[in-house]
Amino acid sequence: MSKGLAQIMKQAQMMQQKMGKLQEEAAERTAEVTTGGGAVTVVVNGKNQVLSLVIKKEAVDPEDVEMLQDLVMTAVNEALKKVHQAMSEEMSKITGGLSIPGLF
Repeated sequence: MSKGLAQIMKQAQMMQQKMGKLQEEAAERTAEVTTGGGAVTVVVNGKNQVLSLVIKKEAVDPEDVEMLQDLVMTAVNEALKKVHQAMSEEMSKITGGLSIPGLF
């Protein structure tokens, strides 16, 4: 095997190790979003799991359930977007900006 190919293989293995570590760390990375002036707060991790959801009692109006649903949905989607962006930025550092589908 030529030295150039061996070097490429070594770099690919190092990149794979770094990506594996980043994926392991994903569970530890979190994003928090608050909507409705503090009515709903959600925390998610890099594995797209909701870790915490807080709804203030003032936000619960039986006559306007749709508003609460919208606040929760907005908070969850924004938190997922934030954590995904953070993970994508970290992945970009590892891959040197190469877009590898399916990673983050």
